[in-house]
Amino acid sequence: MNRREFITLFGSAAAVWPAAALAQSGRARRIGVVMGYPEGDPKAQTNIKAMRQGLQALGWIEGQNVTIDYRWPGGDPEKARAYARELVGMAPDLIVSSTNQVTAIVQQEASRIPIVFVFVGDPVGSGFAASLAKPGGNMTGFANFENSTGGKWLELFSEVVPGAKRVGFVFNPDAAPNVGFLRAAEAAAPALGIALVPLPVHNPVDIERAIALMAQSENAGLVVAPHAVTIGNAPLIVRLAARHRLPAVYSDRYFVESGGLLSFGNNTADMFQRSASYIDRVLKGAKPADLPVQLPTKFELIINLKTARELGLQVPSMMLSRADEVIE
Repeated sequence: MNRREFITLFGSAAAVWPAAALAQSGRARRIGVVMGYPEGDPKAQTNIKAMRQGLQALGWIEGQNVTIDYRWPGGDPEKARAYARELVGMAPDLIVSSTNQVTAIVQQEASRIPIVFVFVGDPVGSGFAASLAKPGGNMTGFANFENSTGGKWLELFSEVVPGAKRVGFVFNPDAAPNVGFLRAAEAAAPALGIALVPLPVHNPVDIERAIALMAQSENAGLVVAPHAVTIGNAPLIVRLAARHRLPAVYSDRYFVESGGLLSFGNNTADMFQRSASYIDRVLKGAKPADLPVQLPTKFELIINLKTARELGLQVPSMMLSRADEVIE
């Protein structure tokens, strides 16, 4: 074989070298992950496991060619900022963030590091992307709900609790998506014969006060919007709702698995597994600005029949037939 033939053969081989093998060559990469969930949240661990599986399938193996540093601030913004700064100081190749509160903080602290967000609402309205098709900047990722879902939650509540007259809408007023959910629920309320009561919360004290307020009304209940504050305090919310015998609709199955009545939301594990594809592309040189924001592809209706019986509710058979999972 002459020199020209060798060069040609080598170049052809390099062109078809498997992506996984390329991922494993050269220096190990570093990823920072800031989760808007408490570390002890089983759902959060399921999500991280799904992301790891997605990365492994693409050739990224922790301890071999990639190091992943995890931080768990839950709903505490001060911890989130401290963790974000800590991770930036470690010079990661990329940061993964979840929830709007955490993502906004990471955006402020890591303006020059690629960011892939997962489970955020209204990324355009929240200032994370210029548009869904062309995010621009250093961020892209996976959105969770459209604003119209706020009306869907209220419709589901009316279906399972047909006699309800007042529903408290638990939300964070500083989060654009939460405000969008509230507006959609307000638009749906008159046709359902429901008086919607906005319940803005920032911390556990606000949550206790809000739920106690709704407990003073007859035929009342709750809709709980997704936010780091509500997800991070899920056990508290479920416990208070049970104590005051308030039926509630949630956005995440974790609430229902913890004893809540009903949830309608994304399959977040699927979303985290899909995020691996964007992490892989960014680590291989793609720019977040060029990667369109992805919308959810799987939704789940989860019903806890045990909780329904404790509340004296008869879940309609049609709703049960539509459910993805029924907890007995």
